[in-house]
Amino acid sequence: MDDTLYGTRDKRGDWKPNKLLQYPPVFIWPAKPVAFLKWFFGYPGYLMPWNVVYAVVATLLWLCATPSMETMKTLAPGWIAYLLVRNAVLVFLFFGAFHLRLYMQKKQGTSFKYNSKWPSKDNSAFLFSNQTVDNVIWTFASAVPLWTAFEVLTLWAFANGIIPYVDFAEHPIYCAIIMLLIPAFRDLHFYLVHRLIHWPPLYHAVHKLHHNNVNPGPWSGLAMHPVEHLLYFSGVLIHWIVPSNPIHALFHLTHAALAPAPGHAGFDKIVIGEEAGIDTHAYDHYLHHKFFECNYADGVIPLDQWFGTFHDGTKEAEDRMNKRFMERAKKYAEKQARRSGTPS
Repeated sequence: MDDTLYGTRDKRGDWKPNKLLQYPPVFIWPAKPVAFLKWFFGYPGYLMPWNVVYAVVATLLWLCATPSMETMKTLAPGWIAYLLVRNAVLVFLFFGAFHLRLYMQKKQGTSFKYNSKWPSKDNSAFLFSNQTVDNVIWTFASAVPLWTAFEVLTLWAFANGIIPYVDFAEHPIYCAIIMLLIPAFRDLHFYLVHRLIHWPPLYHAVHKLHHNNVNPGPWSGLAMHPVEHLLYFSGVLIHWIVPSNPIHALFHLTHAALAPAPGHAGFDKIVIGEEAGIDTHAYDHYLHHKFFECNYADGVIPLDQWFGTFHDGTKEAEDRMNKRFMERAKKYAEKQARRSGTPS
């Protein structure tokens, strides 16, 4: 599969797609129902490929790899440890598959790779100066335990009737709607959390750890500070308020846990065969890692467009972003000058 048919490389060898980033036809007027349906049911689109994958995985986890509600009425070490190991194995297999194919076997070389360089192995910003080792440590030492903690407490609350429960068999339409809305809600929650942790004090204390990955790979997705993990996985608490089924909570957490792998893959497509590839939908977030202050959300709701932080990959978008930086720097200089009593 020839990546030059889909994008261009600059002098440094970095690749970018020809197709500009744009939001789906959801929050537009006049409405475009045909375009919306094509996006919703089409490929790539809202459901496919990734949201369907996460929904299927979550359903299988609930049916085949989750203790009974009766068991989960009591917070016991046995089933809690079981969920911790189950989640660790899931992350190892899912994230590991991306890393194995793209970064160890290098099945497609740098074809469709945004940054021509490979993860750093000699950078003091990372634990043991190794980006991949650092990312794996934060994933298993912090992300998986905190994800599991949210899951344990939520399932325990469902089992004990503490939070509102809805049965799929009794309310199939309502439950289906909740399933369909979860990715969109995650987008909103992610945006709000993301903007919060870009507040300078929190950025330097918490989020900078994740942004050390200027050239992200799959394992970078969950390489976060524990405080960021707490905020990131807290979206599942919506199911403590909105009547839901445990499958909804599992889908929510599975989506949050697995989506960062393709989202940080560093490749625009995973090449399958000579003429086929799976879109990762990673370019918008890659631009965020590259430029830091754009594309805080990467989903259905055009929040970045509404608040002026959307970067579609063009030179014009970069110029607008640089203009924001210059205006902010000017205001900061003026503020410092007023404090010191010197003219700006």
